[in-house]
Amino acid sequence: MAVYQARVLRAGTVSSERVEAPDRAAVAALLGVPPQHVLEARELTQAASARPWRRNTRFPFQLFSQELAVLLDAGVTLLEALNTLREKEGQQGVRAALDGVIAQIEQGQPLSVALRQQSHAFDQLICAIVAASERTGQLSVALAQHARYLAWVDALRSRLVAALVYPLMLLGVGGAVVLFLLLYVLPRFAGILEQTSANLPWASRVLIEFGQTAGTHPGLVLGGIAAVGVAVFSLLRQPLVRDRAHAALWTLPGLGPRLRILALARLYRSLAMLLASGVPALAALRIVVDVVAAPWRTAVQAAAEQIERGERLSAAFDAQDLATPVARRMLRVGERSGEVAAMLERAAAFHDEEAARLTDLLSRLINPALMLIMGVLIGGIIVLMYLPIFQLVEQVQ
Repeated sequence: MAVYQARVLRAGTVSSERVEAPDRAAVAALLGVPPQHVLEARELTQAASARPWRRNTRFPFQLFSQELAVLLDAGVTLLEALNTLREKEGQQGVRAALDGVIAQIEQGQPLSVALRQQSHAFDQLICAIVAASERTGQLSVALAQHARYLAWVDALRSRLVAALVYPLMLLGVGGAVVLFLLLYVLPRFAGILEQTSANLPWASRVLIEFGQTAGTHPGLVLGGIAAVGVAVFSLLRQPLVRDRAHAALWTLPGLGPRLRILALARLYRSLAMLLASGVPALAALRIVVDVVAAPWRTAVQAAAEQIERGERLSAAFDAQDLATPVARRMLRVGERSGEVAAMLERAAAFHDEEAARLTDLLSRLINPALMLIMGVLIGGIIVLMYLPIFQLVEQVQ
């Protein structure tokens, strides 16, 4: 038996249904319709039918919004556009999510409802944008704006990741050199160093003992290092630990203020996109709570409560320290002119330069600091290894 996704014509309407049948010829009989009313019968794989969406499958929101906007602007109907996107999709999980959306559209549901039915794939942000744009009739414009927003987020993330590539490579190479010295070179020196350990400082004696242990039980040492790495990785996966580490980064001089401004720029862009799509300010703030950085979420929730009490957006942002001097003035101008969304977008664009400044700071500050730390660590190990040899030479002389 196999599971089939069938498009069936019933009472003049097309619907999408799933049925378990031995072959395609039996689909019509099991659905109770004539064979000519089965417009399409597609066999689903076992994995797709049992679990249509895998957690490690990331829905391509940017590509989906961009391509759907292009198709709608070209005059293609919504259902035809969604079927086109499904046919070109290669990932089974994404195809299954689109199948669910198409099935809801064929039953007469609006796109926003269809997307919310697939909450495992579509987040609240895109659902709110689509729902608001359906009321204004600007679905393609809203989707295009959503694609531009996601492109900005990806570009910012890529720039920061590129700035961290060299430090990570430096840490990897330096760590490999340290492990080579401790696990390969040091055990071979331990026999010579042990002969003069009585007159050595405490650090050299500890190094000798570690070298003897590493030479006798290398698997134990490697297992201990791996256990420490796994423990650190597991801690960083905990939301509470990750949020505290994020908040600690914001307190660092030089780096912290730039990280806060970048987080605020993302808040301004996401809020501007929602407001431009027709989402009310209160609902938009509640949606972007999950989008902004964790340290700002409490402040955004408090700002939403102030707006619910009737306060202006600029006043709420001022009270919760969510407005930079530039954003504060632009928000006030936008409230007077009725162009709050445009002013928020301009405020975010004004702060885009902080991304370049942050990457420059990472290159100028972190890279030399890591090189200094690695140099001191490797040099210290070598000095402690050769110090007993120098003392042995002096004794021989």
